[in-house]
Amino acid sequence: MSTITRDTQVFDLIKREHQRQLHGIELIASENFVSEQVMEATGSVLTNKYAEGLPGKRYYGGCEVVDELEQLAIDRLKELFGLTWANVQPHSGAQANTAVFLACLEPGDKILGFDLSHGGHLSHGSKVNISGKYFEPHFYGVEKETGLIDWDKVEQKALAEKPKMIICGASAYSRDWDYERLRNIADKIGAILLADISHPAGLIAKGLLNDPFDHCHIVTTTTHKTLRGTRGGVIMMRNDFDNPFGKKTMKGAIRSMSSLLDSGVFPGTQGGPLEHAIAGKAVAFGEALTDQYADYVKQVQKNANVMANEFVKLGYKVISGGTDNHLALIDLRPKGITGKLAENTLIKADITVNKNMVPFDEAKAMVTSGMRVGAAAMTTRGLKEDDFVRMVGLVDKVLTNNDNDAVIASVRGEINEWMKDYPLFQ
Repeated sequence: MSTITRDTQVFDLIKREHQRQLHGIELIASENFVSEQVMEATGSVLTNKYAEGLPGKRYYGGCEVVDELEQLAIDRLKELFGLTWANVQPHSGAQANTAVFLACLEPGDKILGFDLSHGGHLSHGSKVNISGKYFEPHFYGVEKETGLIDWDKVEQKALAEKPKMIICGASAYSRDWDYERLRNIADKIGAILLADISHPAGLIAKGLLNDPFDHCHIVTTTTHKTLRGTRGGVIMMRNDFDNPFGKKTMKGAIRSMSSLLDSGVFPGTQGGPLEHAIAGKAVAFGEALTDQYADYVKQVQKNANVMANEFVKLGYKVISGGTDNHLALIDLRPKGITGKLAENTLIKADITVNKNMVPFDEAKAMVTSGMRVGAAAMTTRGLKEDDFVRMVGLVDKVLTNNDNDAVIASVRGEINEWMKDYPLFQ
């Protein structure tokens, strides 16, 4: 039998990406570095197995082992957040949200989400996403003066529109959420309350932020941000309940919400689950149950707070004035530069951020007036508060000398030397 020739093109590119990650500073709030065992599980022979259905209820043979594996991931996730039910099959956070919409909504139903341009997420009703194409989206946002959500105005909007679902959660909002208030609002109009905790999930798991599970009917999250696992998504409930839509089983009984959500994933929006990714999730959930992980997310929160405060000290406008979680959104207009310029210039110094719209932004989405920064990835590499002070100083040095190649090259050299002492996962 002939051997397969090694694909040097692909593996050379993988090597280059590894070097890029190793030598630079990663400040994108939605990224993190996984442990070797998470990578090992994700790159395992489990990628060979097809397993449509749920553990014990598959449409393919040979699923005995992956049944145990997927159940282990479910059990660990339930322990991590104190749940009665979870589905670990969604391929991403957006897939998890889409499955929830399919289970709970009919085309044309009203939804009320956090405005994308104010820090919300694409899958919460944006017109370019299925959530905004198949349903009637309405939005709430932050106050221009404070950068904070006014919960009274959210209630006014909900009472006026009476959406079937209220969505809370964000991709670029640095403050905590009042889930109890939102549930009271949802109950007044008979709406389902969905929390997407994709960004702060790890901090919530360890009690550092408000707990959505006792107030929100359904909770979704990605698994690769502060949870520090394989890229993917999950759907969760602390308490299962009879669905309020009157949908019944073949035998005439009212279907539980968990049953509807399971069907929203498969066969509703996905086919066979990625069992290799689920294995990576299981490993990450196991890591998140440890005391070491608790120490990690506490450090993430400390580092993010220092980072936000340091930007303020250097004259940057941080939306809402600071952060409660792992990220900060920075309005660059007072500095006279765009998010696009900041992102492209910092890349030259091996500092990675993402341009981001800020509330009431007048710039186009591919330009933006702001940038988003997060502390999760560099905390994984072992950096502490003083390191983040230094890091912000280097960011400022590059941005204030964005037309000076010599200064940028000098910062890049300093960063490359600095990062030699920090592996990707510490």
